[in-house]
Amino acid sequence: MTRASVVAGVGSRLPSRCVTNDDLARTLDTSDEWIRARTGIARRYVADAGTDTSDLAAGAAERALASARLSPAGVDTVIVATTTPDRPCPATAPTVAAKLGLGPVAAFDVSAVCSGFLYALATASGLIASGAAEHVVVIGAETFSRILDPADRSTSVIFGDGAGAVVLRAGTPDEPGALGPLLLGSDGTGVDLITVPAGGPGRPDAAGADTGSAGRYFTMQGKKVFWLAVQRMGECAATVLGRAGWRVEDVDWLVSHQANHRITARLADEIGIPPERSVSNIAEVGNTAAASIPLALDHAHARRLFRPGDRLLLTAFGGGLTWGAAALTWPAIDPV
Repeated sequence: MTRASVVAGVGSRLPSRCVTNDDLARTLDTSDEWIRARTGIARRYVADAGTDTSDLAAGAAERALASARLSPAGVDTVIVATTTPDRPCPATAPTVAAKLGLGPVAAFDVSAVCSGFLYALATASGLIASGAAEHVVVIGAETFSRILDPADRSTSVIFGDGAGAVVLRAGTPDEPGALGPLLLGSDGTGVDLITVPAGGPGRPDAAGADTGSAGRYFTMQGKKVFWLAVQRMGECAATVLGRAGWRVEDVDWLVSHQANHRITARLADEIGIPPERSVSNIAEVGNTAAASIPLALDHAHARRLFRPGDRLLLTAFGGGLTWGAAALTWPAIDPV
């Protein structure tokens, strides 16, 4: 029988420091009302100077392993999706594996910004389908606060830090937890719409002539990104539904990247999914980029929104430009 990737556990980790909209209003020309109206965000979490992306990733992975009732000895692969690795070189995943005490397992990063978790999920699924892996920990983790311009209210009010993780195991396509069809896409002509201009070998200095001193900060062209995000996520979600043989009314839950509440609401409307069946935790954690979908999954699971066998439609859009969607039936697992 064909091998399938099955979700066996889920977990998440947030930094301890909570930053409210009122906190931001003390240093920015903004207000709680302004931020809530435009983004739907009430608070976000920010890592302190002593907390690395790998720390959040390892914390989320520990909880996912506990949820899966799997010992570290059973893991053979770790994949970390992140835009904010501990350092440019080496990858963060080997550090995470070491912090988990996993030994000499395969470990590597995936970089697709807010679509990163779905890209990592697809990679893990391929490893399991080929027989190269049996148990894969897939993590989305970010310390996005460290690449934001603290004086830019268009970005600094949106993003937060955190990590979410799932454990995938080899299984069969007909069991609860099985990952269904996946679709990924990209468009490099939109590279400048969501970017950190400086820092790569081509532009190593933040104060380059074409970037200015702000070149090391994350930038986003919000209006263009809004419509592209809705369009691309809607299109790939529709394709995945067709490949899975699901009708829109068969979907129990839409779990989309938590960009802002306007995008998630418009996307649900475009797909035809009622708002009450669209998972949202952006008010509590903000936009956590690659950590967004696994955090939303874990938080919804902790609230017992999902029942075993529920049909979930996952979709995301991020820098690159990149996007993706996946079908998933929810397993019978205990919250941690």
